[in-house]
Amino acid sequence: MKDHKNSMYQQCVRCVMDTSDKDISFDGDFVCSHCHNFDTLLPTFLLSKAESDSRLQALVSEVRKNKGKSKYDSILGLSGGIDSSYVALLAANYGLNPLVVHFDNGWNSEIAVSNIHKIVNKLGFDLHTSVIDWEEFRDIQRAFIKASVVDIEMVTDHAIFASMFNIARKHGIKYILSGTNFFTEHTMPKSWYWRKQDLVNLRDIHSQYGQLKLKSYPMLGTLRFQAARKMGWGQRYIEMLNVIPYRREDALEVLKREFDWRYYGGKHYESVFTKFYQAYVLPEKFGIDKRRAHFSDLIHNGEMKRSAALELLANPPYDPSELSSDRAYVLKKLGFSQSEFDKIMRDAPVLHSEFKTDQRLFDVLVWIRDKFNFGNG
Repeated sequence: MKDHKNSMYQQCVRCVMDTSDKDISFDGDFVCSHCHNFDTLLPTFLLSKAESDSRLQALVSEVRKNKGKSKYDSILGLSGGIDSSYVALLAANYGLNPLVVHFDNGWNSEIAVSNIHKIVNKLGFDLHTSVIDWEEFRDIQRAFIKASVVDIEMVTDHAIFASMFNIARKHGIKYILSGTNFFTEHTMPKSWYWRKQDLVNLRDIHSQYGQLKLKSYPMLGTLRFQAARKMGWGQRYIEMLNVIPYRREDALEVLKREFDWRYYGGKHYESVFTKFYQAYVLPEKFGIDKRRAHFSDLIHNGEMKRSAALELLANPPYDPSELSSDRAYVLKKLGFSQSEFDKIMRDAPVLHSEFKTDQRLFDVLVWIRDKFNFGNG
């Protein structure tokens, strides 16, 4: 069946992705490219119980074998969300002893903080809270908002990656346990975010729209990140959820039972700003409703019916009773007046690629990785 694109509105008949993803394509039966991509990749991740147990045990053995002199065998970033919380439980069940790191950027919800403390207290893990300089962080967030680029969360995500690597290096720890996984994250369109390690892009946006000099904001460039994660040099990411039959709803029930864990209402809504960004800024300014990707992941994974997803999408992404108070809180915290923010929301979106970028370096590193089979053994 031949793929085709159409300038008119279309929606997939299998999941709920639509032409709000500018790169989406459909076959002759109007099944989208995301569904076909899922079908292509699924055999890589769909393991038998024996295969899953074997691979997980191999990963755990590797972490233990290369523990080094630190009392910790790994680093685990814990946001209080479902994925990272479940990784913490897996780590404990398999006898690992990670240093749990939480990144505090000033936007944590009370529910997320409560979840974190419940987990580390019950599992007996040590917790390191990395608190960023708020004035610097706010200045970068304000810069990205004023720049009208789509991935404002790049500011947080970049700092998290950098902080994790810095803490791992300080403690002599080689492994970073990650909640990244195929089953709940494979659908997100590339046009809806920017590559998080593009430090050149981040610096250029901040230089044009920021006001403060960055003295303590954690930074990690593309070269070091790719060398560590993709080529096996330095710290290595361990994605435990990619070697088990991970199901979000099952994980949610286990977390509630084991920790009296509380859900916060949406994927990544453990952050007050992320909720505002995903449920208000993206739909209003960029025409992007990330629920489409999140629900499509669940549909592909057999955890949600398409009819149920469509019913939920018929409701606004933000509860109207919460939007007004959350908006006032976010604008005050970021130092925007109502009129100033409204003007920014009316400004046309700007592509990240219109700013400086290290994309050429990234392409070269990917070529080297593939040419010499780094990280694929």
